[in-house]
Amino acid sequence: QVQLVESGGELVQPGGSLRLSCAASERISEHALARWRQALGKERECVAVINWWGSITDDADPAKGRFTISRDNAKNTGFLQMDSLKPDDAAGYSCTAHRTPFGEGFNGADSQTYESWGRGTQVIVSS
Repeated sequence: QVQLVESGGELVQPGGSLRLSCAASERISEHALARWRQALGKERECVAVINWWGSITDDADPAKGRFTISRDNAKNTGFLQMDSLKPDDAAGYSCTAHRTPFGEGFNGADSQTYESWGRGTQVIVSS
């Protein structure tokens, strides 16, 4: 399993932006990456997924048009750019990885797909 460490979460005002990072302990050039979030009292939900060649395979409705997932395979790092943040976006955001060396299909919205999980970073949206 790949070790994943998230960073970038902090307190931000509504309408503000944050860029979350996900640093991997080894090469992730054959891994799909995803971002999940879970707010207090709510179920965990998939925010966005990006496969290893950079194509976004999923983009949850709450984040569409506001969040952008990307990656830098040379730096073994994934990113989630979050703009126009709302109080409802406040949650713990986790990075996950699933190895797909042959580009095989997978269900990006199923949490059981992913064999590697980071501990998460907290995003607070409040004025």
